[in-house]
Amino acid sequence: MSENQQPPHLERALSNRHIQLIAIGGAIGTGLFMGSGKTINVAGPSVIFVYTIIGFMLFFVMRAMGELLLSNTDYKNFSDFAGDILGPWASFFTGWTYWFCWVVTGIADVVAIAHYVSFWWPDLPLWIPAVVCILLLLALNLPTVRAFGETEFWFALIKIVAIVALIVIGLVMVVTGFETDGARASLSNLWAYEGMFPNGFMGFVAGFQIAVFAFVGIELVGTAAAEAKDPEVNLPRAVNSIPIRVLLFYVGALIVLMAVRPWTSYSGGESPFVGMFALAGLAGAAGVVNFIVLTSAASSANSGIYSTSRMVYGLAQDGDAPKVFGLLSRRHVPRNALLFSCVFLLAGVALLYAEGSVAEAFTLVTTVSALLFMFVWSIILVSYIVYRRRHPHRHAASKFKMPGGAFMPYVVLAFFGFVIWALTTQPDTLVALLVTPLWFVGLGIGYLVLRRNPEHAALRALHDAKVLEENAAAAGRSLSPATVGATGSPRGRGGRPAE
Repeated sequence: MSENQQPPHLERALSNRHIQLIAIGGAIGTGLFMGSGKTINVAGPSVIFVYTIIGFMLFFVMRAMGELLLSNTDYKNFSDFAGDILGPWASFFTGWTYWFCWVVTGIADVVAIAHYVSFWWPDLPLWIPAVVCILLLLALNLPTVRAFGETEFWFALIKIVAIVALIVIGLVMVVTGFETDGARASLSNLWAYEGMFPNGFMGFVAGFQIAVFAFVGIELVGTAAAEAKDPEVNLPRAVNSIPIRVLLFYVGALIVLMAVRPWTSYSGGESPFVGMFALAGLAGAAGVVNFIVLTSAASSANSGIYSTSRMVYGLAQDGDAPKVFGLLSRRHVPRNALLFSCVFLLAGVALLYAEGSVAEAFTLVTTVSALLFMFVWSIILVSYIVYRRRHPHRHAASKFKMPGGAFMPYVVLAFFGFVIWALTTQPDTLVALLVTPLWFVGLGIGYLVLRRNPEHAALRALHDAKVLEENAAAAGRSLSPATVGATGSPRGRGGRPAE
């Protein structure tokens, strides 16, 4: 069968271990290794509560996403159910915004990888490791989705081993009363230096500005759902393990770091992991942590290439992107969409040689990208709210109901509002907030052009009719045989029958 003739179905080749490690890899960002020093510095021990609160809130986002994805296994990702429930506009805005988030994050990762490699080969031109990284990740993603799963499995495993090693070493130091710079390792260090909130409430708030970015990618397991074996079993397992992962990998690691050394000894420019391994007498601690952070950045770039290609593939399937990106290779991989996303990653090579002002602008853009992830998380919650109202029977039949589904979406949305307010308290993040609407202006112009397409107009009309039928069904009215399909059979985005 030729590539153009084969049915457009992704292959379910990701096993339980792949899904579990993809979920862990998404939850553990590079920010934990490099950014936690700055978070500790601004928030003090209260950073423990910062990470706990963010992880708690995002757990409900993931539960909402899990229930929605399992309510119709023809949904390929959260852009699918957003379009089906909220309308074609939602799939367009969510899909392209998520693509933009990961492309910008991938560019940042490529830049970071090039600099991490220079730790060992300082004379090597920076463009060489950057281009090699892009080509290598493309080569790993092109063969099969299983190749991506294996790559991400090992990348995530390295991060897990590093964090567990840090926790074990730190606990041994606490138990043995290890001393450094006149301070003894003890849990009392968490409150002995001006309490748990040494920088006051605003210091606590400042922690959210930095820490929320560390959770970017936690929703990645939702993108992989369409290619997971037994999603009804593996997806709930991955989602339900999020609280344990947050407590162990974030909260556990931070508690150990601040118990071994007082929080006042950390600076925003150093990795706490380097200091911990150096204290333990590990030879070449800086090199070890550099390798860990390198693989963490590579893991993020790998996830970006994967998720953007699947999102563009889904957009093309529903007419929101050129149809050429909706084709699959003989091995069920969206090859054209992969190549399209990788071309944009090459922009990272140019940024390697940018002047300081351009580099600062790039930092601003990555902050905007993190803000847009919050937009995607909010769309997931709004979709869930509408789903519960319009599909009460599907919700009642769900085997993976979101706990507190009647009120927690509103609580989490309010929390996102709090985070946005927190971002207004610092000049650099405030600028990012002010420029973020420019993305939606550009996207809105693109959507206005798309709306003029007769096929898209028909799609919107079909969605509107479906919404009326579903509202009638939710109200308990009788349906004619012609409308049963609207509520009784799986549907794709915007009311289009799922393929």
